[in-house]
Amino acid sequence: MLSLGWAKLSNRSVDVVISNCVINLSADKPKVFQEVVRVLKPGGRIAISDTALAKELPKRIQENVESYVGCVGGAILVDEYKRLVETSGLKDVRISVKGSSACIDPNTKDPIGRAILEGLEKEESLEGYVVSVYVEGWKHPEE
Repeated sequence: MLSLGWAKLSNRSVDVVISNCVINLSADKPKVFQEVVRVLKPGGRIAISDTALAKELPKRIQENVESYVGCVGGAILVDEYKRLVETSGLKDVRISVKGSSACIDPNTKDPIGRAILEGLEKEESLEGYVVSVYVEGWKHPEE
């Protein structure tokens, strides 16, 4: 059951689900979207800002603890993200890529971001891998 603080949300009780950069941290993304569909009222919608991948990360970056905590290691490919949301039952799913994710900015002051970047080889970069996405979708009005 999806929870918000101490309160358990009932089936079909929510008009909008908003999420900002947390779904990429979930180890069970299909379950997240099953719960989203469960709590949405018919005609309800999602508005999600998240981190996704334009291309597959090198394995050692995926498995790096700092990469996971820093929202990079748990990210999935943009097309996979869209398929996952559609498979959950949401309709009219749109994903807009908003450019490179701030978590890989070479000038970041964030200690986790710095640890990710400092773990790269000398000529290595995450440029072109990690992007910010905006995800929209609707629960069919008759479901």
